[in-house]
Amino acid sequence: MSQFTRYERFKSVLPNSIKKVVAPARNLVLGKARSELNYWHTRHEIEGRFKNDWYERILLAIAGERDGSFLKDKAIADFGCGPRGSLTWAKQARFRFGIDLLAQKYSEAFPEDIKAQQMIYVPSTEKIIPMPDNCIDVMFTLNALDHVADLDAMCSEICRVLKPGGRIIGSFNLNETATASEPQTLREEVLTEKLLRQFKVKSKRLGRKGTGDDNYAEMFSGQSTYDKTRPGYLWFDGYLNA
Repeated sequence: MSQFTRYERFKSVLPNSIKKVVAPARNLVLGKARSELNYWHTRHEIEGRFKNDWYERILLAIAGERDGSFLKDKAIADFGCGPRGSLTWAKQARFRFGIDLLAQKYSEAFPEDIKAQQMIYVPSTEKIIPMPDNCIDVMFTLNALDHVADLDAMCSEICRVLKPGGRIIGSFNLNETATASEPQTLREEVLTEKLLRQFKVKSKRLGRKGTGDDNYAEMFSGQSTYDKTRPGYLWFDGYLNA
């Protein structure tokens, strides 16, 4: 049973006074979910089968690694993975998890894509990642944290499922206007306070957001013109404090 059906059945037995209280939170979560799913349906219609060949280049660049050998026999995950198969390339890892609020919906909507990606999709919620403590060696995340409704809870959960000394390798959208599917406007100081201060920094880079195929141009070139009043990126690589 989907989260939408469960909610509708639960709502039918609630008194009107309670419905008025829970409605705003329900509309936020379901509105965001619908917006995300509509986006992915549109992309799938355009692409036919989700493309994912660029993930290896981007994620290795954030990590400063030449290839995926550093992932050998490790349990790795991508937080906010979407349905593209972002870790399909990481074949040396022991386990590859895709963590996403809409993981079940992706499986229902795009079954052939999901089956071909050789990843284990984990349906998260806005409060909890349903995985044990200290189970992940490397957590990737690619411009996903601005999609979450409860930033504090999800930052805490990322740290909880990482092993002590576990590695986070991520790209974070900065200074972008909030939307239905991206309700967080992230800033460097907010990210540091909520998440990154828990990690020993291996590398940290800032760059202005480009357009089209040059979206990450400054991140790859290292010639940053980052301005905190304009949309940009933070690329971060670090190890969770023991």
